Amino acid sequence: MKYALIFGGSSFEHEISIVSAITIKEKLDVSAFIFVDKNREFYLIDKENMKSRYFASGDYKNSQKLEITKGGFKYQKGLLKKNYYVNFNVVINLIHGRDGEDGKIPGILEFFNIKAITPNIEACAVSYNKVLTKAYAKEIGVNVIDYEIITSPCTKFDFPVIVKPARLGSSIGVSVVKNQEEFEYAFDVAREFDDLIIVEPFIEGIEEYNLAGCFAGEWIFSKLEKVEKKEFLDFDKKYMDFTRKEINLQEDKKLKKEFEEVFKKVYGKTFTNALIRCDFFYKDGIIYLNEINPVPGSMASYLFDDFEKTVEKLAKNLQEEKYIPINYEYINNIQMAKGK
Repeated sequence: MKYALIFGGSSFEHEISIVSAITIKEKLDVSAFIFVDKNREFYLIDKENMKSRYFASGDYKNSQKLEITKGGFKYQKGLLKKNYYVNFNVVINLIHGRDGEDGKIPGILEFFNIKAITPNIEACAVSYNKVLTKAYAKEIGVNVIDYEIITSPCTKFDFPVIVKPARLGSSIGVSVVKNQEEFEYAFDVAREFDDLIIVEPFIEGIEEYNLAGCFAGEWIFSKLEKVEKKEFLDFDKKYMDFTRKEINLQEDKKLKKEFEEVFKKVYGKTFTNALIRCDFFYKDGIIYLNEINPVPGSMASYLFDDFEKTVEKLAKNLQEEKYIPINYEYINNIQMAKGK
């Protein structure tokens, strides 16, 4: 299987995507690295240049520029501008946040009939917006923590509370606040990233678990990780440490099975063709969905015993968009009825 890894994007998580791509380079035999810069230009990156400094310095602009086209990506070389095509079977969408998780790149890939491991547009809509995530979870019978949308630094909940930008696929802009003064500052911070802000009560003693997986002809689940945290899983813990090799695994098979059943509900038919990670809360025997990571950091590779095999199986079981035959029968019948 030949994979093309697409990463970068016009996103607050642009740099995190680069780090994820560098991590995956060591986990999978990737045939092509396709970088999307801040201006949404596509570049074909040589494997030996897959280093963070290459992108931070702007040297990536010396790489071959690409155009997306029917079935793949092309570029031109030589005096005659001959067309060449990037050689791959399946694209892996590894753009975190905007572009990759909000539906733009998945929609383009689908439009051009490019096979991809990615959440589709519907899945992106559900998972990118935390308000829609909670609404979706409630409709499928999955518990969520209570919340409210705020337009000013005031809330119905007692302190402490958690303030979150609603449309940001990470812990960026998230704050735990214990009084009104902190609340006002946290609100301003969140508003720098999004104009849709939510507040949740901070629940003392709540546990957090992560579980990744996909449906590839059969259910494939990762190990269940119990997250070690102080107040909440902040940006540094979530992203600066996601390549860690030592994780706190939950060995309770019965508990893991309970999380897997909730995961199945969340994944359903909505997240077809995606490898996702669900972040859960657990309190007094009740599982709550915190958020859905449709393009998790480093593809949650550190949670799988055999990540390469998991990706390969998903790649071989991708479901293609249903073909809609268009034969102009309706228009022809109208014309015939008119005698034309």
